[in-house]
Amino acid sequence: MISRYLFAMTAIGVCANSPAPFGSAALPFSVGEKLTYEVSSPKSGKIGTAAMWIEGPVDVRGTSTYILRFDSKIKIAFLTAVSRSSSWFDPLRASSLRFLKYERNPLARNDESVDFFPDQKQWKSVKGETGQSPTNMPLDELSFMYFIRTLPMTAGATYKFDRHFDAARNPTTISVIRREMIPTPMGELRVILVEMRVRDPRHYKGDGVIRIHLTDDECRLPARIESTMPVIGTAVLTIASQNTHCKKP
Repeated sequence: MISRYLFAMTAIGVCANSPAPFGSAALPFSVGEKLTYEVSSPKSGKIGTAAMWIEGPVDVRGTSTYILRFDSKIKIAFLTAVSRSSSWFDPLRASSLRFLKYERNPLARNDESVDFFPDQKQWKSVKGETGQSPTNMPLDELSFMYFIRTLPMTAGATYKFDRHFDAARNPTTISVIRREMIPTPMGELRVILVEMRVRDPRHYKGDGVIRIHLTDDECRLPARIESTMPVIGTAVLTIASQNTHCKKP
């Protein structure tokens, strides 16, 4: 059962800031996993591709980490948007040590490079910016997507976390909506719809909502991700292929 993966979180509105009682063997993802996606928009149909995959392990300041990767390329008419993110994730502590992001679109250019120091609850960017984290288990926007896969999927449950490394981006709220079937290039999949409410002034006015459909099995693969992107508006990533070491029942 998925409940063995994670924190003993049965109450609604839990803030998880204490060390997780699991190791990398209990996670539903591991090095070598790769997921590919077709990207579409309601108005323009298919507009691009994306991929999520895991590399490693690699050492970061004495800690063995997974490198979580996300790449997307989207094109509408003569407009192109490219996004690449990487997160160095400690699978034993379930937190991040480093985050990189590269974004290019007709309206903006954004580069981020941040190191996290969990024991000091601090972060520092390559631009010299520094800040205090509210937790000794910091996450970034990419590692949060993987962290969600470890949560108990009880319909109607809502979880609230102060886990983003930047205190101004907290809290992140995760709501488990319902179970349903969705069509994909891999066939119809039984999924669990989850809504992730985030604070990200760069991409949203106020709070933003990301809708994530996780496969209703122990792998919890993100089968569909719906979000808002600059220039494009609503974008839908639908899983097209998967390679995972997760063992389904």
